[in-house]
Amino acid sequence: MSSKENSMTQLLRLETDSMGTIEVPKDSLWGAQTQRALIHFAIGDNKIPIKLIYALTKIKKCAAITNYGLGVITATDKDYIIQACEEIISGRHDNQFPLTVWQTGSGTQTNMNVNEVISNIAALVSGNDLGSHKPLHPNDHVNRSQSTNDVFPSAIHIATVQEILGNLIPELELLTNVFEEKISEWDQIVKTGRTHLQDAVPLTLGQEASAWKEQLLIASNRIKGSIKELFSLPLGGTAIGTGVNTPKNFDKEIVNEIAKLTGLPFQPAVNKFAIMASHDGLVNTMSQLKLLAVSLFKIVNDLRLLGSGPRAGLGELLLPANEPGSSIMPGKVNPTQCEAMAMVCTQIMALDTAVSMAGSGGHLQMNAYKPLIGFNILQSIELLTSACKRSRISMIENIQPNLNTIQRNLDQSLMLVTSLSPKIGYEKASEIAQYAHLQNVSLREASKHLGYVSEEEFNKLVDPRLMAGLN
Repeated sequence: MSSKENSMTQLLRLETDSMGTIEVPKDSLWGAQTQRALIHFAIGDNKIPIKLIYALTKIKKCAAITNYGLGVITATDKDYIIQACEEIISGRHDNQFPLTVWQTGSGTQTNMNVNEVISNIAALVSGNDLGSHKPLHPNDHVNRSQSTNDVFPSAIHIATVQEILGNLIPELELLTNVFEEKISEWDQIVKTGRTHLQDAVPLTLGQEASAWKEQLLIASNRIKGSIKELFSLPLGGTAIGTGVNTPKNFDKEIVNEIAKLTGLPFQPAVNKFAIMASHDGLVNTMSQLKLLAVSLFKIVNDLRLLGSGPRAGLGELLLPANEPGSSIMPGKVNPTQCEAMAMVCTQIMALDTAVSMAGSGGHLQMNAYKPLIGFNILQSIELLTSACKRSRISMIENIQPNLNTIQRNLDQSLMLVTSLSPKIGYEKASEIAQYAHLQNVSLREASKHLGYVSEEEFNKLVDPRLMAGLN
């Protein structure tokens, strides 16, 4: 054997599983099944989200406590599992979870990756060799009373709820608060409204911002409403929902432990078969994330339209200039935060389509798209959270009204004539607007020329502030 071959051999260890013997990196905490997955599922680089790994690990910890309480593992086994789980959840071993989303549709490879890492952490702590399965066997101890089929969807539920409540909802509240401040700041600024991208009757800039705030508030409430369904966990259902190979009351006890660990009202699923064979609750939550993306897309489209210009656009909002906008046009500044958010929202809509298709793809007692569903939902939450934060800090907090342009556009609007309709009728009001437009004169001049109302009546009726609902 050459020195190079000998060196390579020293970097590997041999591990055995039900398929036989395989070489594994010498110091890795994963084992044979993970190594086989690395070989046979070398597809892309979309790693299983670490938050999903942590959720799986929390289940392993709670399973150990429950299994010990029900007399199926020893106190020593329980303590080793808990110690290993706490190390993983602390982030010490993030690099030991190398698998991508593109694996078996149940997530078995990732479940076994977690089981093997826990087993090998216990081996190190107890002074045994990596891969020895001493003192913990990945299946017999770490995976006791569990199946990937009930554990993996439960982990997706847990991770999704925690990420939504811990990150997305707080960020949405901050963004909503910023719009609330803008509503107050802008409540006396009367401007031209627009429908069909054409001039319409006036409103205040605060009223315009109130629509954005309300969209976000409703979207946030929809998302919070959807996760109520995710508090039901199918743990204890094992392979297909019957609970084979679990001690009595395992389902209730483990979910109770998870509720205590997370501080969230998780409960045993009333019908485990339904949650394991289909993932309608997750599909629903993803759809609510998509609806948030729809709202955000509309909002940033409004902002970049109102901020277009600076001289040949609407120009009613001054968007912060954070960076040069063009590599060829000097001095050009683009609505980059709006564009970044629009791309994120487009991606969320695509991810939602994939989750809907995956959700509809379950066959009989199991849906085999679990990793894709979990990945897309968690990626969506992360993208929406960070995009909202960046838009808030780098743009929305510092948007200013361009008062001169707002007033000029309002003064030139022909749709102020709408307030004359109750007095002189639709047709005569239309005639005034058309005359003003064709002759390039103001509404006041057109009204005076046509003589349908006195100048005093015109001044009283054509009042943008009154039309916007202000006293």
